[in-house]
Amino acid sequence: MSDFNSRFQHIGLIAKPGDSSLAPVLEKLRRFLVNMGLNVSLARSAALALDQKDYLPSKAELARVCDLTIVVGGDGTFLNAAREMAEENTPLVGINLGRLGFLVDISPERMLEALTAILQGDYIEDRRFLLEARIGEGQHQLALNDVVLHKWNTARMIEFETRINGQFVDSQRSDGIIISTPTGSTAYALSGGGPLLEPSLDAIALVPICPHRLSNRPIVVHGDSEICIETSGRTDFNHVRITCDGQSSLTLEEGDRLVVRKYPKPIRLFHPVNHDHFNLLRAKLGWGGHP
Repeated sequence: MSDFNSRFQHIGLIAKPGDSSLAPVLEKLRRFLVNMGLNVSLARSAALALDQKDYLPSKAELARVCDLTIVVGGDGTFLNAAREMAEENTPLVGINLGRLGFLVDISPERMLEALTAILQGDYIEDRRFLLEARIGEGQHQLALNDVVLHKWNTARMIEFETRINGQFVDSQRSDGIIISTPTGSTAYALSGGGPLLEPSLDAIALVPICPHRLSNRPIVVHGDSEICIETSGRTDFNHVRITCDGQSSLTLEEGDRLVVRKYPKPIRLFHPVNHDHFNLLRAKLGWGGHP
């Protein structure tokens, strides 16, 4: 019988796909959990890295049977897991084997110490909302970082109109627009000149990509807003794509419009009790600390 918090008796493991260098960390992690009397289930990516045959067929299934899921990799691995597991209420913990991560914030060196505390109920819970991008009744995708409408296979700018809650905002010519959650404000939106949003804010940032008019500036709207974008002018809809978290794409047909809303189910992210978002910002962005 485990001494750990009774809520976390069944643990899921997800790994960055196709990276065999993760195996030593994964094996150390799995052995630690099993030795503590916990049940461990593997996603396919973790099973392949560990050369195991038994795994659950999907991350959604993993989320349904596990009390806690550990993601080993980088922020990209975490983003993929969060989208696929969004229907469930299973908390996620990130072990960072990529570059400095905002979502996977526990180093392999501190992994066992941090997990011991989390499994005993000593953690900070961080709820992050996702966006849902819809095109008509058929196409839809989730995004934890951002939904990006952008030009595709052309050197020309595209033209589109933006409406928020049915109210016309503007018509702009640019390379596209980034619709970002607070989580995504440190990603592509930051590169585009958008604001940094504190993760708990109920807000969405709209950041133009290389706009023709320099007066087109980023704006921040309430998180419950419905954002509708429709191509206009002489823009060919074949020259437009919608990308979610830089990992999945949607296409437009003639007359289609992109509708983006907050997804009703947030994800739950667990951090160690000493987690400091601004410390991560200082390290990632090279800000000055105390003299």
